Amino acid sequence: MISAQDIQETSDIVANMQVSKWGNSLAVRLPKKLVEELRLAPGDELAVVAASKDELVVEKRDRRTEFLEAMKQFRFDLPPGYKFERDEANEQ
Repeated sequence: MISAQDIQETSDIVANMQVSKWGNSLAVRLPKKLVEELRLAPGDELAVVAASKDELVVEKRDRRTEFLEAMKQFRFDLPPGYKFERDEANEQ
């Protein structure tokens, strides 16, 4: 989780961002330095953690890690000597 205050204290990333109309929604362009600091890429998701009049706190969602954590509940042991064969699985 990173807040505007954290960024301001650690680097010179702070920049004014303009709110623009995007279809029926509003959007904000992120400055390049902020994108680099958070290691953002197209398709990444940001979750709003806290919002007030003066501050907006977001965190980058790691959907892959969230999925792998959720899959742990389905974990089961494979039979001894089991080996996955890609070609065999794709023969259907």
